[in-house]
Amino acid sequence: MYYEYEISQLRSAELMRQAEHERLAREVVRGRRAARREAARRAAEGEVHTGGPRRHRFLRTA
Repeated sequence: MYYEYEISQLRSAELMRQAEHERLAREVVRGRRAARREAARRAAEGEVHTGGPRRHRFLRTA
């Protein structure tokens, strides 16, 4: 009976470690996503010119 109790305690501890690892992994992913969103927002704020070809205001006459 004591043996079963120890196995149960070990399993419980392992499940807690696994849950903590998964929480940390989700937190890292969430942080990376937030950093990407922030970088995209900053890039969009600072971007005035698109870098594409310029359109002339008046068309050229033939």
